[in-house]
Amino acid sequence: MPVTYHHLSPDHALPVLPADPFRAVLIADRRVAPEWRNNIATWLAASRCLYFIAWGTDCEAWHDSIDCANLEKFDYGEIPDERFILTTWHDNEPLSEALWFAGQCASHPDVSIKGTVLLHLAENQQEKRILQAFEQAQATS
Repeated sequence: MPVTYHHLSPDHALPVLPADPFRAVLIADRRVAPEWRNNIATWLAASRCLYFIAWGTDCEAWHDSIDCANLEKFDYGEIPDERFILTTWHDNEPLSEALWFAGQCASHPDVSIKGTVLLHLAENQQEKRILQAFEQAQATS
């Protein structure tokens, strides 16, 4: 199961996401404008993201934004089971627990998820640290 890291910043273009179904873990180390959060949610809802895990700053608002973007994508009607994005937020938990959850528990009931995308909202890119944290979390029982 591939794991990829992307640093997100309002100053840069959004990265290309996998074509196969994936889970996304948002690691929010900073606050962003609600409009930008909604743009990210719409971008994810238009992708093959089928499980969204939010951790960090405003994680409940991120969770709600993804839910709303997915509802909007289907005109607030019935969402097909294979396009339904499951969402969780992990407030007041260490990052290691949210990362463990992503790797060990976050599956979709109707579609096989092929990988994990770590989306990091921070002032600076920290790919090595975040990928190591994910790997260490998976080694925890």
